[in-house]
Amino acid sequence: MEILGIDIGFGFTKATDGKQDLVFKSVLGEATDIQFREEMIAAGDADENHLQVEIDGKSYFVGELAERQSNVRFFTLDQGQFIAKFAKAFALAAAAQLVKGFVPINLVTGLPIGFYREFKDELAKLLIGEHKVTLVDASGRREEKSISVNKVRVVPQPFGSLFNLMLNDLGEMSDKRLVKEKIGIIDVGFRTSDYTISDKMRYSERGSRTTDSGIARAFNVIATKLRESSGVNIELYRLYEAIDKGMIKIRGKEYDLKSITEQIFSQLATSIANEVDRLWVDDWDIDAMIITGGGGAVLAEHLKPLLNGVIMETDPEHDMRLYNVRGYRKFGQHLWARGDAPQDPETPETKSTVSASASGGVFSPESLQALEHFTR
Repeated sequence: MEILGIDIGFGFTKATDGKQDLVFKSVLGEATDIQFREEMIAAGDADENHLQVEIDGKSYFVGELAERQSNVRFFTLDQGQFIAKFAKAFALAAAAQLVKGFVPINLVTGLPIGFYREFKDELAKLLIGEHKVTLVDASGRREEKSISVNKVRVVPQPFGSLFNLMLNDLGEMSDKRLVKEKIGIIDVGFRTSDYTISDKMRYSERGSRTTDSGIARAFNVIATKLRESSGVNIELYRLYEAIDKGMIKIRGKEYDLKSITEQIFSQLATSIANEVDRLWVDDWDIDAMIITGGGGAVLAEHLKPLLNGVIMETDPEHDMRLYNVRGYRKFGQHLWARGDAPQDPETPETKSTVSASASGGVFSPESLQALEHFTR
């Protein structure tokens, strides 16, 4: 059995098996015939980001390949549409790259808190079961994969970062402080920001919310400014590299992005800090806060000075985009690989939601029961 963590985000899809991490843009495109494959490879231009998959009889370019080569591309910030039309393809594209042979897999994934109850069962049912996936590499070579997903656990997205800090790679306790204290989690993603409180591993409904204050809000403002000055509509997913560089070239003309990016990021960070203050006004006893997510990595230097409280320091060498997905996998290790979690009855109902309880594990019975109750 293989245990995977898969984080299907609006901006990027992330996945890990504990040994290898994957990150690709959450963009799908219609696959097309690429001429001159051999010439490109011979010239040393083989594409390490080439990701082409065939799922349910349809062929897709995924991520950067779709961005560069597809005439018709699919990208959405609508949660319902994302789950129904995109999530399965992104998850299977990730799993197919990680799974070797015909090993059955259990996987943990997550959803923003605001969409959790509405979509968790739908997402689990999409992923559970047998799937045939074909990977096509840059040379056109095909590799057929049979992916058997035995169990799926969907958790509230920001808890992934908590699990990542609390557990080691074996799913065992590495930081008992996080179980004993009240921790606020600020998870800034692409479309959404999630806020939640873990009070001795008990979920706080009062202190939890999802808002549309992800990094896409800043990207939208920048794209609007560029459209006004250049007349060109820039897709949001094509702004990542330009913002990192601090400039973008449109039809041969360079546009400086440094000053406007700093201004817009500062405004977004202020908005997030204000949301935290309003939401946690009665939670003055929070011991520490965690900033996480890909948007969190981008905004951290703007956000930290605006927050009232202790910010947990994280390793700058670690990619903050991967905190949730690594935590998902560690939680899966805790549930299924330690030998102390009872097996679920093999029924469609229990298989789709994976309601394992890990009595005797690293959490106290009370704290784990609270988390189990919420994530069922």
